[in-house]
Amino acid sequence: MSSSVPRPGKAGPVVTQHRTWIPLVVTGLIIGAAFIAVYVGLQRSPTPHGLPVAAVGGRLVSAAQAKPGDSLKVTQVSGIDEGAALVRNGDAVAVVGATSPTTLRLEYAGASGLSESGAARQVVAGLARGAGLTVQETDIVPLAAYDSRGLSAFYVVFGVTLSSFVLAQGLTGAVATVRLRHRLSAMAGFAVAIGVVAATIAGPICGSLTPSFPLLAASLILLSAASAFATKALGAWLGPAGIGLAVLTLTTIGNATSGATIGFDLLPGWAQAVSAKLPPGAAVRAINDFGYFGGSHAGSALAVLALWFAAGLGLVLLRQWTTVRRVRVSTVAAEPLVTAG
Repeated sequence: MSSSVPRPGKAGPVVTQHRTWIPLVVTGLIIGAAFIAVYVGLQRSPTPHGLPVAAVGGRLVSAAQAKPGDSLKVTQVSGIDEGAALVRNGDAVAVVGATSPTTLRLEYAGASGLSESGAARQVVAGLARGAGLTVQETDIVPLAAYDSRGLSAFYVVFGVTLSSFVLAQGLTGAVATVRLRHRLSAMAGFAVAIGVVAATIAGPICGSLTPSFPLLAASLILLSAASAFATKALGAWLGPAGIGLAVLTLTTIGNATSGATIGFDLLPGWAQAVSAKLPPGAAVRAINDFGYFGGSHAGSALAVLALWFAAGLGLVLLRQWTTVRRVRVSTVAAEPLVTAG
């Protein structure tokens, strides 16, 4: 005879709790759909929005500003050299000026990304065609020789963000077996390790990223710390929903809008609004700025990363404090009942 009663020493039948698996399936569908929608959606038809271009002479400025919409942000300069200084400083993607009655000279920064420099070149080519002129082009800030498509920063930032998220997710689930200070130490130590490893691979070994090794490593260490501690904070306060939110914010929206695959000035307005405020976008800006534009605007990007790290750490510690306080209050409230019993 068979019996449904579990035998001694053996586990009983598993009773499925649907409220456990249904949220996981729904969360997975949301994350997958969001990942595809954001990445594919941004690739559909990128168009310039405020693409910074310097122009020599009032006629060129007027012609460029006559482009429909807000595609260009034109700065008038007195000469090609003045505009080239803006390009080398990262304040303009290109500078254009007339060198003869039949010729325009275009100097651009290929390091701004193929999409942004390509957009600037297309705009100038259109202006030249309309006026019956020819264009002489020079890339005065080219991409590194071993980063011909300008995508290395994206892959490095994505890898550091993803690995830091995975670590924080695992440690969030190890609350019962790993003490808080050890979890925090593990994330901090990992940030240093992955930052140094990633900088070594992408810098000295592959030659794909051009910042000095200390600056590249520091940027990636801050990125890892920002990603891990933000994930840990969201998981500590919101549970599984917080982990899902971290995936959407950091690895999906953050990397898609970082400006590494599609230039910042070719992103739609909503993406531009969040790009530099999320860790992946801030890290891409710091890396490219240190590598190609003298670090002129890297400070604000590093500040964003530091703020995410500090906010994440603060929220984790606050969650621990509130949990301990609640346990103490419950213990004190229960003591009279224990004594009376």
